[in-house]
Parts: sequence; structure tokens; C-alpha cells
Amino acid sequence: MLPFSPPRMDQETVDAVAKVLLSGWITTGPNTKEFEKRLTDYVGCKKTICFNSATAGLELVARWFGLKEGDEVIVPAYTYCASANIVLHCGATVVLVDIDQKDFNLSVKTIEGAISEKTKIIIPVDIGGWPCDYPAINELVNSPEVKKMFTPENEVQKKLGRVLVLSDAAHSIGASLDGAKTGSLTDITVFSFHAVKNLTTSEGGAVCFNLPEQFDVEELYKEFNIRSLHGQSKDALAKTQIGNWRYDVLEPGYKCNMMDIQAAIGLVELGRYESSLKRRREIFDFYRRSFADFEWAVIPDFKDETKESSYHLFLLRIKDASEAQRDQIIQKIFEKEVSVNVHFQPLPMFTAYKKLGLDMNDYPEAFNKYKNVITLPVYFNLTNDNLNTITSAVIQSVSEVL
Repeated sequence: MLPFSPPRMDQETVDAVAKVLLSGWITTGPNTKEFEKRLTDYVGCKKTICFNSATAGLELVARWFGLKEGDEVIVPAYTYCASANIVLHCGATVVLVDIDQKDFNLSVKTIEGAISEKTKIIIPVDIGGWPCDYPAINELVNSPEVKKMFTPENEVQKKLGRVLVLSDAAHSIGASLDGAKTGSLTDITVFSFHAVKNLTTSEGGAVCFNLPEQFDVEELYKEFNIRSLHGQSKDALAKTQIGNWRYDVLEPGYKCNMMDIQAAIGLVELGRYESSLKRRREIFDFYRRSFADFEWAVIPDFKDETKESSYHLFLLRIKDASEAQRDQIIQKIFEKEVSVNVHFQPLPMFTAYKKLGLDMNDYPEAFNKYKNVITLPVYFNLTNDNLNTITSAVIQSVSEVL
């Protein structure tokens, strides 16, 4: 069976991890700090802090902003559950919106209809690595009409003076919009380094700060570092300095720091990330050419005059196929020993969100995209022979069903 998305691991990765394991320092330390610095340089944001997952990063930002019961957060119906779960963890209300017709992302139009006096955060999601329209979203939250609706309830919210844009960029490190990389496109951006992502640390995530000038990013970094380590005033690395053992617990924080073992993998991955993107771009181009002559094939956007994807997911849609037909096609592809997937099942399809009263019928475009999408394998070690096997399996399977 040709796998769907194995990580890029080789001797360089093994050597980097072994070096950390033998160094005597395996938790948050010099490798994590270096990884954060290089991420900041790569994406062009003001400051970066790493955690053990993107989900932890999203929730820590939400709690820092004071999200609580009675507040609302706008989230696209078409996303992985983490984007919305963190809102519920904070006791707030998830306000789902449908996605745009032209791609898999939410649009300003859908946001406009959902903003209320209770809205505190908007979470755009870069599905498949394709950036959302951040200039338009940023303009919307800064518009006088929307700012007038915002009622700050703590000092952080007063300092920002408007709705926070918290980008779920789990898929899109390396993507760009108007020449700027994801991570520098809005207030705060969160990346995922899960095992199947373009850039992995096995598990992990990063929060990139790009807030307005009134925020001191160095102070933010210290604050989030404290929150991620049980509220301790010093991390383990700081306490190793001579006579510096004593610390305070400033608040009941969380435990979600990134280890140096993870950061060592990340440093290798980031150092060769452009070569990984190059190969992923070649794979997207191969798929595009292979399916170009088939009327049933709807090719995802991955590059235009303003945007370029991170080439994370190739979301092939089978035009006019029903959900049942799509499922049959997937089954036949698997029978040909090729692994594929579906990204994503919209949130209202899940039991946990149905219990909140959400109905899939209220999000027709999300269902329209979901019902006939098939995610094809995209990873560095795919050979052209592998790609021929994949495309042949897809084409033959579609012909057997439609």
C-alpha cells in the first residue's frame, strides 16, 4: 500500500536527535530557542514561541485574550475540530460560518454576517495551505463599524481595541500572500508541526506574534513562556544558572512547552524546507497536468497573481459526484493499493457539534466541497513512478463509478 503522508525522516534527522539525546539536555532549551528564532526569521513575524501542539498555542492565545463564557468566536464550518474545540474549552460560543464558493476558506462576506457585539476572535483557517484573504479580514476588523461593536472587557482587549484575528495556519507554513509569508499576515498566527504536516517536529506547534505596535512582543514571549510551564517564573534552562534555583509560580498555568528533541527535528526540517516545498510544488504540477483533460476533475488553487500555497494538501474534487459516489471512488482507489484521505468532514457532521444544535444544512457550500473531495498523497519522497500509480488509480476508479 502506497502510504498517504509519511514524514521526511533520514540520517540527518537521526543525527540531530541523537546529538540532543546525548547532550544531557532534552527538554526546552537551546534548540527550542534557536528554532523559535529561525522561525521568526523565516516567516517575517515579530516573535515566535513554540509549544507541544498548535492546539495548545490556539488555546493559550484565546485565554490570554480573556475568552470566556458569553463571548463568541467565528470559525469556518470547514476545518479540523481543534479550531473550534479550543473555543469550547474556554467556555465561549462557536459561531460557525460557511466557506467561500471559490475555495475552501472562509470569506469576508461570511464573517460580516456573523459579527456581533459578543464577537471577540475570528479564526480564519488556511485549508490545504492556501492563505485566507487576510488583507480583507484585517480591513474588516479595523473598520469603524466593526470596531464600534467591540466591547473590551480586560486590559488586553482594551489595548487592541477590536476583534482579534487568530489565524489557524496549521497547513500553511511557507505559503505567501502579496510577497509576505504566512505568519506575518495578521495579528497572531499558529502553525502545526504534527507528523503529517509539511514541516514536522513529530508533534508541536508555534505561535507567531505580529500584533500592532502597542504590544511589546518580548513581554508577550515571557508571558506565554510562563503560561506554558505551569506559571513558573523561570524555565528549567534559566534555573540551571548558578544560584538561580529559586522560582515563583505566578499563576496556575499549563504544561505545553516544546522539547529540544522536537526542536532538533524542526531545525533540520526548516533548514531544508525550501527543497521540500519545491518537491511538493512539482507534485501539485504533476497532478494538475494529469487531470487537466478530465471534465470531472476540479483542480484546487495553489498559485495566482497574489497567493502561493504551501502545497500541503491536494484537494481534488470530483465534479457532480455525490457523497456516496465519492466514497465508492475512495474504496476503489484503496483496492488499487493507494492511500488517499478526505480533508475535512465539516464540524456540523460530528456528534459533539450536533449536540450544540448545529445543522449541516446551514452550511451548504461546506457540504458541497466535502461531498466530492479526495485528498491525494503529497510528500517529499514520492517518486514520479509513485505519482503515475496514484493518478492512474484515481482516473480508473472514477471511470468505474461515474
